[in-house]
Amino acid sequence: MKLIQKTPEKITFETEMNISLANAIRRSVNEILTLAIDEVDIYRNDSALYDEIIAHRLGLIPLKSEKLTEYDKCSCKGKGCNKCTLELKLNVEGREVLSKDLGKEVVYNEMPIVLLENDQGLEVVAKARVGRGRVHAKFTPGLVFYREGVKITIAKDGEKHEELANLFPNIFEFDGKLKSKDEWKCDLDQTDIDNFKGVEIKSTGNLIFVIESWGQIKPEEIFTEAIAALEDNLSELSKALD
Repeated sequence: MKLIQKTPEKITFETEMNISLANAIRRSVNEILTLAIDEVDIYRNDSALYDEIIAHRLGLIPLKSEKLTEYDKCSCKGKGCNKCTLELKLNVEGREVLSKDLGKEVVYNEMPIVLLENDQGLEVVAKARVGRGRVHAKFTPGLVFYREGVKITIAKDGEKHEELANLFPNIFEFDGKLKSKDEWKCDLDQTDIDNFKGVEIKSTGNLIFVIESWGQIKPEEIFTEAIAALEDNLSELSKALD
């Protein structure tokens, strides 16, 4: 495994991994528990947006993970208690409503929800619960994807292809002769550049894996927790088969 790029929100690495395993890890991200607004009671909404749109926007705001019991597994049997439900209140008048108005549990403070005029108000009580992305996308902790890694070779007769650098500036540059840059960003194959002789793109057989977090958990934790979820599911399958 080779680390290519890492930020607090995103990690990119190259790995020698079977595509079927990579896809299983990608799908297992939807097994990770995260916190999201699941129910909204709207007591006042004078804004230009329907109640349903407000509720939808609230559901997509990333929240900091809380150690709550899954709603359908709680001892309250789905009634909603402080063990499985986090209550958030919002009451704003005459200005732009931002995510921080929900309280300190939000990951990003400046996410806009709706703009209110001077005589308008929005009063909401929202209930947040932990859930899994396979149930609803709002519980997904981030974006995970992969593609084949490539090696770009430029022969002497391909060094004058300035047009190629103009077509794909993220992959090629031209300073008198053609050069490749950031090969890990390349999502082209040989058929895309067949008209440019002397330039060859070949698969390395490795995968470029990209994980981008929505902020609830770190991207590297998404990877490890997805693997743990996959192992748990395989263990359950093994027991069922036995």
